[in-house]
Amino acid sequence: MKYTERIRRLESEGAFAVLAKAKKLEAEGRSIIHMQIGEPDFDTPKNICEAGVKAIHDGHTHYCPSGGIPEAREVIAAEINKTRKIDTVKPENIVVWPGCKPAIFSAMMAIVDEGDEIIVPNPGYPTYRSLTKFLGAKAVPVQLLEEHDFRFRVEDLKALITPKTKMMIINSPENPTGGVLTMEDLEAIYALAKKHDLWILADEIYSRLVYDAEFRSVLSIPGAAERTVVVDGMSKTYAMTGWRLGYSVVPKKMAEYLFTFAINNFSSTATFAQYAMIEAITGPQDDVNMMLEEFRKRREVIVDGLNAIDGISCLKPEGAFYVFPNIKGTGLTSQQFVDKALDEAGVACLAGTSFGDFGEGYVRFSYANSIDNIKEALSRIKKVLAGQKV
Repeated sequence: MKYTERIRRLESEGAFAVLAKAKKLEAEGRSIIHMQIGEPDFDTPKNICEAGVKAIHDGHTHYCPSGGIPEAREVIAAEINKTRKIDTVKPENIVVWPGCKPAIFSAMMAIVDEGDEIIVPNPGYPTYRSLTKFLGAKAVPVQLLEEHDFRFRVEDLKALITPKTKMMIINSPENPTGGVLTMEDLEAIYALAKKHDLWILADEIYSRLVYDAEFRSVLSIPGAAERTVVVDGMSKTYAMTGWRLGYSVVPKKMAEYLFTFAINNFSSTATFAQYAMIEAITGPQDDVNMMLEEFRKRREVIVDGLNAIDGISCLKPEGAFYVFPNIKGTGLTSQQFVDKALDEAGVACLAGTSFGDFGEGYVRFSYANSIDNIKEALSRIKKVLAGQKV
């Protein structure tokens, strides 16, 4: 039987391949510390779970409007206006999705034609590149530079724009590096988008996970909303990865197209889950603040620990819960380091090349794990790199 060319263009994610290998080693009795998956290790806060259960008992288990229940869209619009310091977003600009990946995919489907070019951050979230290829478009990498705090230079971005460019994707805070774009960066990006009539897709899923600076959104720039798609969701901030809840902020006309896309794709996002989302956004934020502070403590431990290992240097990330250390001093390639860490130290992490060619010489650790486990992982890696057995 034959399959389409486009389905063969799709790429997987390195995190899931490493997870499978790590689980196999665990099944063989090995002790594995998981630092490869971008998932909070906290439980979903109790009040959110209770709201979801109540919604089920109240009978919210049927179809709902394709773009989300009206109450959820109203709450999200208010939250976006509050957190982005604007007053222009209306419920009709909001589309609710079963996760952020459908939000990204649908926006690209609505904007990008075969043969178009999309500028994507590199190293960057692999889904951007994979979906670009799936659509028959070309992913053009803009390099995120360690010496520039894992941000790209605007002049480099400008040099990549061609008549075929249709969209620029930005992710701030960024996966895998933890880098955060400045307001000056965002203003320059918008100026280029306006000059060349481009769309901006801003993946802001880590918007609440910023440590030392105020989160900035391109949506707050006057005029940017008409050519911007903002994607955010519940997975990272509220430890709700399994609930599959994301949303996009889009121009009204695009929202109408996306409603139809949703109808043809998955009908609607789970109704009861959206009531849990409402509680997450409007309810107490104590658990969110607690998680952020715990991530802050873990960040200090892992950055200091990595910098204490010969051959490794690590910048302190400004957001998200990843570090992206430079391992060139070990003499190993990214993949060799990852294999050695897992096979000999029992520590699962990801090669920088999982996020693009410019990730060579780096690896990603997720510090969504306990401080005790982080310290143990660092101790194991230090021993292995020194030629000792764990």
